Amino acid sequence: MIKPHGSDHLNPLYVSDAAARAALEQEAASLPSVVVSSAAAANAVMLGGGYFNPLTGYMNLADALSVAESMQTADGLFFPVPVLNVVESAEGLSAGSRVALRDPNVDGQPVLAVMTVEAIETASDAQFEQMAAAIFATTDPSHPGVAAFMGVGRVLLSGSIEVLNFSYFASDFPDTFRTAVEIRDEIAERGWQKVVAFQTRNPMHRAHEELCRMAMERLAADGCVVHMLLGKLKQGDIPAAVRDASIRTMVDNYFLANSVMVNGYGFDMLYAGPREAVLHALFRQNMGATHLIVGRDHAGVGDYYGAFDAQTIFTEQVPAGALEIEIFNADHTAFSKKLGRVVMMNEAPDHSAEDFILLSGTKVREMLGNGIAPPPEFSRPEVAQILMDYYQSEAAS
Repeated sequence: MIKPHGSDHLNPLYVSDAAARAALEQEAASLPSVVVSSAAAANAVMLGGGYFNPLTGYMNLADALSVAESMQTADGLFFPVPVLNVVESAEGLSAGSRVALRDPNVDGQPVLAVMTVEAIETASDAQFEQMAAAIFATTDPSHPGVAAFMGVGRVLLSGSIEVLNFSYFASDFPDTFRTAVEIRDEIAERGWQKVVAFQTRNPMHRAHEELCRMAMERLAADGCVVHMLLGKLKQGDIPAAVRDASIRTMVDNYFLANSVMVNGYGFDMLYAGPREAVLHALFRQNMGATHLIVGRDHAGVGDYYGAFDAQTIFTEQVPAGALEIEIFNADHTAFSKKLGRVVMMNEAPDHSAEDFILLSGTKVREMLGNGIAPPPEFSRPEVAQILMDYYQSEAAS
């Protein structure tokens, strides 16, 4: 099986031993505590599950600036985005102290992890803008990722962490949330060697379904992991539970048995386009995938990125050998009226736009909200029904 990034074995930071975890929970009760941001909580979940291997905790300012600028830490470890714990204030804390990190996304703000603080540093607004420009290719506050990144404070707490739980992800999505360790183990149990990962924050329509099938066939892959983001999204995106139901319905009805795993991960969407695509590749390698599908406007939002910037970053900016996972580049896919099947549009040079069934996201949402199913060439009817139910319930509420 493909090796994790940066080490021979995964280093999940979740304390899996029950006795050790109970002792840590007892210690946490007597420690000073800080309620972290949603982004820092999601980073803890990803560190706990082994997705951010080989990191042992949150980055310091030097590493954060270096990663933003060159995609490597000060020591030379390749990593595409800073992994930070930024707070408004570190009053009462000092380097060398232990602190309980409390979860902002769960009622009662329970302790999510215990941190050994190695450094407390205050970054300037200019340094945050420098990092935002490198990560998101913009400092526009209208960009949802920039807004979240710039709005959490300026004090960086860096150091190693021990993770006690997986926030709300394990309880709210018990059948879907899986750690990198668990996915890697299931891939091994299935005997899969070549594994394609498909990233999604949206329901999957026919084009996405066929893209997974194309990748599996062209790569002669043993299987595909449809891996959905379960964390926070921008306003207007479809909730995780609805996406989960629609994706599972599609897989159950239209893929061969035991050819697709449907899983999810606990992270907030960055909308960082190319940089986030590289992060997606890194943690898919950690979970055992050998290939990641990167399509048009992968992890993008608005008009901040070029259609294929998330593909070219792998050849133009990611150093050779930095990652072992390979990229399956995909063009926009759509149903061809001429051929009677879904194709990549760049592989149909004799087609005009009129030869494809193309619907904008706005048009699809309008149809679903009015109880009108998109054509079956665009969306499977079972999936469309789930989405129509959601949009109509939203309209009625």
